[in-house]
Amino acid sequence: MLRIVVYGQPAPQGSKRHVGKGVMVESSKKVQPWRTDVKNAAETALRENRQLRINGPVTARIIFSLPRPKAHYRTGRNAHLFRDNAPPRPATTPDLSKLIRSTEDALTAAGVWADDARLVEIARAAKVWCGEDPEALDRPGALIVIQPYISITTISPSSDLL
Repeated sequence: MLRIVVYGQPAPQGSKRHVGKGVMVESSKKVQPWRTDVKNAAETALRENRQLRINGPVTARIIFSLPRPKAHYRTGRNAHLFRDNAPPRPATTPDLSKLIRSTEDALTAAGVWADDARLVEIARAAKVWCGEDPEALDRPGALIVIQPYISITTISPSSDLL
């Protein structure tokens, strides 16, 4: 199992735009810093765990921790309390699927796996508020847990276990 903690502002892999002469660039300026944060954290985790690149199928949990906007809190002496209409989860941009895409690309660049096609199952993918979920970080970033995929052996109807 490889546990990677990334601190930084999660950014989605957005659309690319054409700038001429066949050159495409990422439309979001936040993607590259996020990919760099993920790559650095992944390389550190690989070194600390003395782990090599994963070549087989893997499963992952990716929990993105996002800061709760100040507008979600009351004011004055109740400033520590949430407003009644404060959402329980970040149900706005960035899109969860685009966050996963940018993170997968950074993990590939870090050498965690040969290709993100190795990812066969995401056991949990979530956007949560910082500190408000058992797997949330205390500040913006992501918790990424990668482990080898283990298939469940099918038990035949003639098995003694039935």
